[in-house]
Amino acid sequence: MLSTLEILLPVFGLIFAGFACRRRNVLGPTAASELNRFVVWLALPALLFDVMAHATWHQLDQPAFVATFSLSCAGIFVVILVARLMSGRPLADASIDAIAGSYPNTGYIGFPLCLIAFGPASLTPTTIATILVACVLFAIAIVLIEVGLQSERRPHHLAFKVLRALARNPLIVSPILGVLVAASHVTMPQSAETFLKLLSGAASPCALVSLGLFLAEKRPAASSGAGISLLLTGIKLILQPALTWWLAARVFALPVALVDMAVVLAALPTGTGPFMLAEYYRREAHITSRTILLSTVGSLVTLSLLLLYTRHGA
Repeated sequence: MLSTLEILLPVFGLIFAGFACRRRNVLGPTAASELNRFVVWLALPALLFDVMAHATWHQLDQPAFVATFSLSCAGIFVVILVARLMSGRPLADASIDAIAGSYPNTGYIGFPLCLIAFGPASLTPTTIATILVACVLFAIAIVLIEVGLQSERRPHHLAFKVLRALARNPLIVSPILGVLVAASHVTMPQSAETFLKLLSGAASPCALVSLGLFLAEKRPAASSGAGISLLLTGIKLILQPALTWWLAARVFALPVALVDMAVVLAALPTGTGPFMLAEYYRREAHITSRTILLSTVGSLVTLSLLLLYTRHGA
């Protein structure tokens, strides 16, 4: 148990540091958004580019892992989406609820946690999971939200708007550029390598502090949606990793190390992406923000038990 806490404490310690700094007003109300911009536009893209640029095709060619993680995220997303639509929720809001219950925080918590728990071997699987979450799942949610909101439903207009949004997403562009560099066998200058290492090294600590700043923000209380947030939190922390384990171990028979990584990545709390979508599209964000808070706090327990089980099994 002590070794498991040694893995989790640095991660949640950085989150708490950001939380405490905001609550004591050491960092101002714009700190979370500005630090988040740094992570999304500079640090995390540099990390994704660096990993992909130095990855070999053998490392990236993991169709069973891709299928496992894709099916688990998509399965949870579809179940929540259908359930919320059947309850009378509009498509745009149902899509945000669905991504809130199926969007693991691979970018902010996944990289530092898996690096500590599994070592450098976890970088490629975590990058693959991040691409699937930040690119594919995010893109699907954007498409559904746009469909739900657009009064002009001509397909080519909608497709152009969605493609333009995706083309401006640095979390999508950076790993694609990294793959192109790796495929072309271009050797980057040492100064560029140093630049990427310095910038990508800031991704994990800044992302975790930014998450703590975000969670510390005081938002208007909303009585409605508390039960839904609890349900989404339970699905995120329990059902999604259970489905991932079944797919990884029983359906695709992945190696034990990859099974453990896939399950831990699926068991991560909800990332800030769904909240950013809700804010961007000016939808009601109480359910989403509460789900992020509850799942982040709850994951301290669930991840501790999961890491304890995996290390005991190892």
